[in-house]
Amino acid sequence: MAKRRTKLQLMQQAGPPEKSTQSVDSIRNDFLDYLRGECHLAANTLAAYGRDLQRFLDWLGRRRLDAVRVGDLTEFMGFLNEQQLAPASVSRSVVAVRTFFKYLQLEGLVTENPAELLSAQKLWQRVPGVLSRRQVEDFLAAPRKTDAFWQRDVALLEVLYATGCRASEVCSLRLADLSLEQKFLKCTGKGGKQRMVPIGGRAIEAIERYVDELRGILAAKNPNRPEALFLSRSGRSLDRIQLWRLVKQYARRAGVDHQISPHSLRHSFATHLLAGGADLRQVQEMLGHASIQTTQIYTHVEHSRLKRVHQQFHPRA
Repeated sequence: MAKRRTKLQLMQQAGPPEKSTQSVDSIRNDFLDYLRGECHLAANTLAAYGRDLQRFLDWLGRRRLDAVRVGDLTEFMGFLNEQQLAPASVSRSVVAVRTFFKYLQLEGLVTENPAELLSAQKLWQRVPGVLSRRQVEDFLAAPRKTDAFWQRDVALLEVLYATGCRASEVCSLRLADLSLEQKFLKCTGKGGKQRMVPIGGRAIEAIERYVDELRGILAAKNPNRPEALFLSRSGRSLDRIQLWRLVKQYARRAGVDHQISPHSLRHSFATHLLAGGADLRQVQEMLGHASIQTTQIYTHVEHSRLKRVHQQFHPRA
């Protein structure tokens, strides 16, 4: 009897063979393959999730995944805050950990998901500052004819604000994606998803001037006949870093907040549309958001602005 009890205890301690033999590194790699193959995450998002997850696993050390409890995850949140990470980075880390434990549960590697009770910081609290309409006008007028590639830069900034596209989406635009007569652009978003985005007259004029006067000169510097719409001085496709630098350069010239980024124009695009009475579903479609909850962060931004106005001017606020 004693012999049988000892055998049972050993079996209980060992657990299922597939769980005990699979390393944490192997589980991590399988999870990233799952995000890549089944969730169709973009490469940049996948890389960010990988870094977030590795930070969590490094913090976890030798503790078993199936032994993690809500209290442990709360301690991890405190650790992230101690690292003085940006609120957006903390929130993304929480999403990565929650998704990871959901995957572990689906795979039968854990029986309970303690991360379900883990709450991330509210999305709307970490939306970057939105430019006013006057600031947008000053910013879009910042390129001067004395600038070497002013036609390209004017078109670039106009497209960012006119469409609300992400920096990566604007950089990947091709000539074939333009339907200027129909006032549309075809852009490729996260996960390779394509959508048609309307574009206004000012941006169309800027694009046509750039294509007529400058793009051919830049394209001639690259024998590979580039298809990209926006080209660098060497004739290659403009990348996100170059775009970011141009936005910073013209923001400084226009006297706009130094923290402005290409994404700030996307936020301003959405907020100004909603403030003007646009339907939330339509804005969601133009931004390419998979979930309307993501688009709703802009209603919070607009409500916050109205609240400040009320507190400032209402006699009984």
